[in-house]
Amino acid sequence: MEDRMLKFIAALRAGGVRISLAESADAFQAVDHMGVQERELFRLSLRTTLVKDANSLPIFDELFPLFFDSGDQPPMMDITEDMSPEEAQMLAQALRMFSEQLRRMMEKLLRGEQLSQQELEQLGQMVGLNRMNDMRYREWMARRMMRALRFDEVREALRELMQLLAQMGMSKERLEQMRQLIQANQQAIQEQLSQFAGQRIAENMSEERPDQGIDELLDRPFGALSDRDMDRLRKEVSRLANRLRSRIALRQKRAKSGQLDAKATLRANLKHGGVPMEIKHRDHRLKPKLVVICDISTSMRHCSELMLSLVYALQDLVTKTHAFAFIDHLEYITPDFVGQEAKDAISQVLVRMPPGSYNTDLGYSLDNFARNYLDTLDSRTTFIMVGDARNNYHDPRLDLFSMMARRCRRTIWLNPEPPMLWGTGDSDMLEYARYCDDVIVAATLGELTQAIDHLLTAS
Repeated sequence: MEDRMLKFIAALRAGGVRISLAESADAFQAVDHMGVQERELFRLSLRTTLVKDANSLPIFDELFPLFFDSGDQPPMMDITEDMSPEEAQMLAQALRMFSEQLRRMMEKLLRGEQLSQQELEQLGQMVGLNRMNDMRYREWMARRMMRALRFDEVREALRELMQLLAQMGMSKERLEQMRQLIQANQQAIQEQLSQFAGQRIAENMSEERPDQGIDELLDRPFGALSDRDMDRLRKEVSRLANRLRSRIALRQKRAKSGQLDAKATLRANLKHGGVPMEIKHRDHRLKPKLVVICDISTSMRHCSELMLSLVYALQDLVTKTHAFAFIDHLEYITPDFVGQEAKDAISQVLVRMPPGSYNTDLGYSLDNFARNYLDTLDSRTTFIMVGDARNNYHDPRLDLFSMMARRCRRTIWLNPEPPMLWGTGDSDMLEYARYCDDVIVAATLGELTQAIDHLLTAS
């Protein structure tokens, strides 16, 4: 049981549930105290100690039965056991009309035989189940195994079998009974495949080492991230933001109190006869005002989404943020974040602005900005562009960009492409770079986090 619990905890971690070593120890102590005989008490012991976020409950509820239920297979019925000799003869004669492969599968369904462990392993190997480590693909894997079994052909063959038996004189009542039993056995096979797929994926997840995986993901280029990688990074953004918040807030506090205010010190110490008993420091407002424009075209979506998530997770360190997104036109997306978590707001924006092929137009988007939102830029603003500056050979509107940069305190460009690609093809990066105070390469979440750390501290 102890080994099973360790695997279960490892699988939960791989599924995105954050579980510390102390929480794992709490789970073992709870189970020692409550025992494992009462299944519901056992389940509640683990859920109470391991899950601290309601968002983690679905993965817990899906994995728990795969690790701790008995794994009994759905029952199947033998249709042939109460057949009369005449009916059995008719069935045997009708089955000879089909190919050997179809006949074997049809006989398995008629006799109520479940798939053997060896057959399941072979099917899993055939469809790539041994490499799958995401529970979202459980039913897809089960369907692939059904296709490997030629399940659709078997269903069609069974319908033909019923017609053949009717032509041979089998009664309608008997045929209807057989039809219902065959359907029940087909459903049982499907449940067996789904259960096997879930168990194998759960086992694969339990063999992952999520802590190392996250470190590796932080250094993986945005263009190489899968959907599952992005799910894990979305959850990691919150932890990174908390770490950044503490570090940046401490630097801001030190900077705020680091410069002597001589006049204030003299005034405060008049009551001490001019003896400097109380030291006063200058009160600088270090919180920046941000205007962020993000390219959310297909090649930039992951980078921009994580950038916006980080910025909005660090709102207490920023005086005001105005966020914009563009592909072929610009949209003001700050209202989308009101009353919503960042990930929900960003999902809403991404649905509203679907990507297309070769339709990015930064020049036109800058024109949108200049016409409608220029007053968001002033001498206190840090202006951040997030994009690869690939403009599909449209007019880059450098006149507008240089004018916007002049209105701001600082202009930063975050680009996931390496400098060697700037200026190649439809890239206008070298042209825009002339008007930026800083151009930072941020091709991974780790680099993006460092860039935000730098710009929020330096503002």
